[in-house]
Amino acid sequence: MKVAKFGGTSLADANQFKKVANIIKEDEKRKFIVVSAPGKRHSHDFKMTDLLIQLGEAYINNDKYKSYYITILDRFTTIINELNLSISILKEIEENINLVMKQDDLNAEDKINRFKAIGEDSSAKILNAYLNELGIDSQYISPKDAGIIVEKTPTGTQVLSESYSLINKLNKLNRIAVIPGFFAFTKTGSLATFSRGGSDITGAIIAAGVKAELYENFTDVDSVYAVNPSIVERPKEITTLTYREMRELSYAGFSVFHDEALIPAFQASIPVCIKNTNNPAAPGTMILAEKEPNDRCVVGIASDTGFTSIYVSKFLMNREIGFGRKLLQILEEEQVSFEHAPSGIDDISVIVRDHQLGEGVEETIINRIKSELQPDTVSINRDLALIMVVGEGMKETIGMAQKAATALGEAKVNIEMINQGSSEVSMMFGIKANGLHRAIQSLYNAFFE
Repeated sequence: MKVAKFGGTSLADANQFKKVANIIKEDEKRKFIVVSAPGKRHSHDFKMTDLLIQLGEAYINNDKYKSYYITILDRFTTIINELNLSISILKEIEENINLVMKQDDLNAEDKINRFKAIGEDSSAKILNAYLNELGIDSQYISPKDAGIIVEKTPTGTQVLSESYSLINKLNKLNRIAVIPGFFAFTKTGSLATFSRGGSDITGAIIAAGVKAELYENFTDVDSVYAVNPSIVERPKEITTLTYREMRELSYAGFSVFHDEALIPAFQASIPVCIKNTNNPAAPGTMILAEKEPNDRCVVGIASDTGFTSIYVSKFLMNREIGFGRKLLQILEEEQVSFEHAPSGIDDISVIVRDHQLGEGVEETIINRIKSELQPDTVSINRDLALIMVVGEGMKETIGMAQKAATALGEAKVNIEMINQGSSEVSMMFGIKANGLHRAIQSLYNAFFE
């Protein structure tokens, strides 16, 4: 039995809905279907979720919202009409939007969450109706009825462990279940959304709960590529990844998955397959708990921009008990999380995302470091990009760091910092963002050509 999740591009218009229905029909093991909101139909289009956010914000702020309202309903109308479905579905979607508008007891955040959830919820209802129209026995099931219970935490929406036994009861269904992704409910009945890309998380949660043999994630690419295709022309496809490799790659800019999306499937040791809705016959990329070793130890090279390094130096830092803890505690108290912390005996660099250093935050952190830790030097290094060279086999292969450093040198890119994770699945290089494309191309040539 399989769980299949279909992303926004897979449900962008009526023709895509038809492709999804055919994929479901082709394999009777696809019993649980998780859907996203309609995505972009073309490069200049808007995602449904973005339109719903704009509608919600305009309505809350008493701005002009009718144009968003009309655009959203027109988009759903076109899909429903082209699938020859009953107009009652459109009326239900419209009533849902109007109901959220009238809920005056909600605060702004909860109201926006309600608006956002309409996209996935409507996709699920439309797909379920279309499957029934084709004679396929299916049932729309809300996240609440599916048993997905969550809690809101400072780091985002988290599923509660008790959900999995409730979700497992779905196995008693004798029909296909169509479940909207991206949102769920707390014990008190408050609607909560996962991070953007949260339908992937819902799919992984359902797969873990029903103990699926496979979680298929349908998107708009045939597979995961070894490097960003916008930087390297026609990069090699990755046929097999481990969970750890995918986590490293997704953290560092791979757009197929958000870095937290696979955690429920990972914890349940359920294999994941990335497949293409527009080319379902392609084998895709399998993501497994473990894989057989092969000659190519590096599977992919990922990168991301938007980083800043806080550099702190103090003579005999290594002898000062608690220095690192105090430094990180300052960041914690200012609500800033760190990405990496490469260090020497007298210095340490803490890498953070730029967006966390909002107005006044950077100045406050620097002043606190100076007053509380009495360092010799504190400096800020901005406009950094991080590159991750990823592969399980790296820990048994001699000369990997040298090979990467040589490639960066040939690209005339200076290494600002280097760090190897304790898992030895990845090497991280920090460089100036303006040299990123040269660096990626050179690393790709070194490891894949």
